[in-house]
Order: sequence, then structure tokens, then C-alpha cells
Amino acid sequence: MLTTALVLDAAIPLRRLIIAAAVAETGLKAAVLIDLKRRPASEVRGSRRMWTAAMLVNSAGVIPLSYFAFGRRRPPAT
Repeated sequence: MLTTALVLDAAIPLRRLIIAAAVAETGLKAAVLIDLKRRPASEVRGSRRMWTAAMLVNSAGVIPLSYFAFGRRRPPAT
């Protein structure tokens, strides 16, 4: 039978991993929102409102990464 001390000791690395993941997701979401604010609407695939609303979903980083991969259009070459 596990003692309470062993269970609490095992929970510390997991807690650190969860905190690190939450910080990373928050940073990604902040980067997306800043990019959406600064980028012209013509360079965003889909509406800004849709992407902003999607940032409210707890997505484990999938939605912010999908925005950076698929949601932005490249500016026209000059």
C-alpha cells in the first residue's frame, strides 16, 4: 500500500509538467492574439473573430499551432 508521502512525491513531477504545458499554451495563445491584432485581415485565412473565439478553447496548444500553420496567408511578394 502506498503511503501519502510517496503519492505526493510522485505528483510533483506531474504537477511541474502540467504547469509547463499551461505556460506554453498561454504563450502560444498570446502570440496568436498579438499576431491577429497586427496582421491585416487580408492575410488571415478565415475571420479574426473565429480565430479569437477558438483561442478561448482549452486545446493543449493545437489551435494556436494550427493558426500559425494554416491560418496565416503569406504577404504578397514585392
